[in-house]
Amino acid sequence: MTHLDTCQLFGLDIVSCGQSEIIDAMLDDETPDKTAVFVNAHCINVSARSADYRWALNKARYVLPDGAGMELAARMSGQGFSANLNGTDLFLPLCEEAARRGLSIYFFGSREGVARDAADHAAYLAPGLKIAGTRHGYFEETENDAIIDAINRSGADIVLVALGVPAQELWIARNRHRLDASLVMGVGAQFDFWSGRVRRAPPAFRKARLEWAWRLALEPRRMAKRYLIGNVTFIVRAGVEALRHRAIGRSSALQNRALDLIVAGAGLLLLAPLLAAIAIAIKTSSPGPVLFRQTRIGENGQAFEVLKFRTMYVDAEKRRGDVLGLTDRRGICFKAKNDPRITRIGRLLRRYSLDELPQLFNVLKGQMSAVGPRPALPSEVAAYPPEALERLACKPGLTGVWQVSGRAEIGFEKMVDMDVAYVRSKSVFLDIALLALTVRAVFTGRGAY
Repeated sequence: MTHLDTCQLFGLDIVSCGQSEIIDAMLDDETPDKTAVFVNAHCINVSARSADYRWALNKARYVLPDGAGMELAARMSGQGFSANLNGTDLFLPLCEEAARRGLSIYFFGSREGVARDAADHAAYLAPGLKIAGTRHGYFEETENDAIIDAINRSGADIVLVALGVPAQELWIARNRHRLDASLVMGVGAQFDFWSGRVRRAPPAFRKARLEWAWRLALEPRRMAKRYLIGNVTFIVRAGVEALRHRAIGRSSALQNRALDLIVAGAGLLLLAPLLAAIAIAIKTSSPGPVLFRQTRIGENGQAFEVLKFRTMYVDAEKRRGDVLGLTDRRGICFKAKNDPRITRIGRLLRRYSLDELPQLFNVLKGQMSAVGPRPALPSEVAAYPPEALERLACKPGLTGVWQVSGRAEIGFEKMVDMDVAYVRSKSVFLDIALLALTVRAVFTGRGAY
């Protein structure tokens, strides 16, 4: 067997390699009773509730990572996958390689006629592919022996099982020893996609890792619980897994990092449709880029590039000197309620702090924290009095004491006092309390302009 790198997540050894590498490994492996399964965020949630399903996953020889959720969980735990080995992308290359090697495939599962249509389409896309047989996935327990006999009589080298999670993994684990095929793989909804019954997400959605949002839009009633509730549940599980991997219980700094990853990861997954809508609104309402990038000063005086949705016209920086006299705030930091450089959509975004949402990516990268002092401009830091420099002793945050206490209505000196007090008393429990208060601050919009 070819050695493959793995990531250890959720009690599983999950393969980390490229697409062609895993296909070659599975087909070259002479180990008897080989099985392969895919795991995504939904699978991890199901395995947390089902001991039988966990048992079935642990029996698989190859566990493959499927989707953005698994990539995020790996990063949160300080690991990473070489590729997203989702079943839909792997299906056709597997069929093509099977055709090249003269191997036959049996399609088992899904509704009446779907397996047959998927097999026909696979044979069309992979010329020379041998179809050993097909069968739908609706059967009584008394029919199980006959199904296994039929698969074995077909002489199939590979069996693709599409019974859905967790039924397919349980069926494979319980019956693998009776099947003659060299490889048995659980493939979920792949027959639906490749038969044409279900339309796959457009390339732009796939590239942005938003296939889940596409499926939710197509089947909102069936998928709402899986994605809206399930994604948040998964992020929490991934955070707990990160705690375990990084021994966070022994370090306050690591505890805060875990909280950051949970907040940023859950926020990006849940708010993905809103982020897309805001991006479209900005692009169509005024010329210029969707994102505004600006150098800010972070922890220990380190400069980084902060991300925000653009709320001003593209020449705003050039006009800054013209509007400094309009500031409504005492002290170093400039703020003006009637800043003429702000676009119409920009005023709405600022009113509810939506322009700050891209900073979730800064949090994921470790440049910012979920909670902390406001990230300052280099020019502001250069003008700091000595007592204000203590603000830089921790990472800047998406929210903080200043943000939940009135934002721009608070003068610079008082903001410094608040931030220094926060730095000296920072804890996970304080951060959680400030995050809760942020919800109220966002909806009231106090001091946001």
